[in-house]
Amino acid sequence: MHPLHQFKFCPKCGSGRFVENNFKSKRCENCGFVYYFNPSSSTIAIIVNEKNELLVATRAYEPAKGTFDLPGGFVDMNETGEEAVIREVKEETNLDVSEAKYLFSIPNTYIYSGFEVHTLDLVYLCKTGSTCNLKAEDDVEKLQFIKMQDLNPELFGLRSVKEVIKEISNRDDLK
Repeated sequence: MHPLHQFKFCPKCGSGRFVENNFKSKRCENCGFVYYFNPSSSTIAIIVNEKNELLVATRAYEPAKGTFDLPGGFVDMNETGEEAVIREVKEETNLDVSEAKYLFSIPNTYIYSGFEVHTLDLVYLCKTGSTCNLKAEDDVEKLQFIKMQDLNPELFGLRSVKEVIKEISNRDDLK
């Protein structure tokens, strides 16, 4: 079901005459406001150590609690993707990112508070200094490094992250 079905009232004037305009939008028959449903931006951090191991998080909360994930999260308003991935890595791992290099993007859906959020996940290769301050924080239960050749996409709970793991497993440029 399309996510717009959950929007019953015009967010501008509150009218209940908020109807389908096209596949991507609804239009208010009272005030004329048109709302387009677009994806939210999110980030995913690829952090590889000198042993060619990937930093993997275990999710502490739903969705996909207890499954593997990669550090990252939603981009805040007035924040670039690079700023967001640097902030999210700090919040979740206590690591400082010295460089964030954009790799690729991938669409995803993410259930938050019972609502299906469509996202565009921006994937970054992140360089960090020492990992001696590594600590699972925020919504992360555990952090560990896993050898790239031992990664199993099926152990990752979010669809887009599974696809990211498949993609990076075939790349030689991640060191």
